[in-house]
Amino acid sequence: MTTNSKSVTDHYASAGLAERILSALGETGVKLDALTPEDLAALDQFHVRGRDATLELATAAGITSDHRIVDVGGGIGGPARTLASNFGCKVTVVDLTEEYCRAGEVLTAKTGLQDKVHFTPASALDMPFDDASFDLVWQQHSSMNIPDKKSLYKEVARVLRPGGRLALYEVMAGNASGVRYPVPWARDPCISFLGSPEEVQTALQEAGFEIRSWVDQTQLGIEWFRARLAAAAGLPAPPKVGLHLLVGEVAPIMLRNMLDNLERHSVVIVQAIADKP
Repeated sequence: MTTNSKSVTDHYASAGLAERILSALGETGVKLDALTPEDLAALDQFHVRGRDATLELATAAGITSDHRIVDVGGGIGGPARTLASNFGCKVTVVDLTEEYCRAGEVLTAKTGLQDKVHFTPASALDMPFDDASFDLVWQQHSSMNIPDKKSLYKEVARVLRPGGRLALYEVMAGNASGVRYPVPWARDPCISFLGSPEEVQTALQEAGFEIRSWVDQTQLGIEWFRARLAAAAGLPAPPKVGLHLLVGEVAPIMLRNMLDNLERHSVVIVQAIADKP
């Protein structure tokens, strides 16, 4: 493990994560032996606009039950469980943080989806799969800690079969400088490596992808954060199940900073579909 990858895992790692999540869910009255992906959506859709963004990307990608999917940087498996539950496909989650994979396995078993969703702790730059192993590569907010975007998308192309597809929904660098930290993927700039839309497009094209759609969803993200923060302000206490279980008590600050960064155009959000010929 490189120093940089250790810094990334240190940012995300949280001992006893699965146990804390299950304890918090139990306090809400949820039946732990009959969890659904919807029960977990407040914390396991670790990206802007949550489950709605996942379902929109799945529709744009044309996912079916026949697809073999790898979710690169899939965290504790929220999107993977949503895809498996809604579309009947099989999904392999790759994530650098072993504690996320362990928590993902526990939660997946509780939702009864262990036959469709599996976890592999590994680097997105060196995935332990044969060439052309998957029909579709899925990425939601998973590239921000990776400085070498060209190597990332070459590796993505390697594990994707000819005629396969990449579905991504990513935070990228905007046209204004000065990202305000902390944000969900980094507490400071040391592990934050945002590529601009132009840089990411170039990396995709150099890896052999043909970009089929490219949609800026920054304004949707701004509206989502405004609504979420307004709703939180009206609550007498924070909800027991939420992003704080993953990133700690700094979560509200991260959300406010994300809204500020989006409004100032320091970061942007892009949904894109790219095909491998």
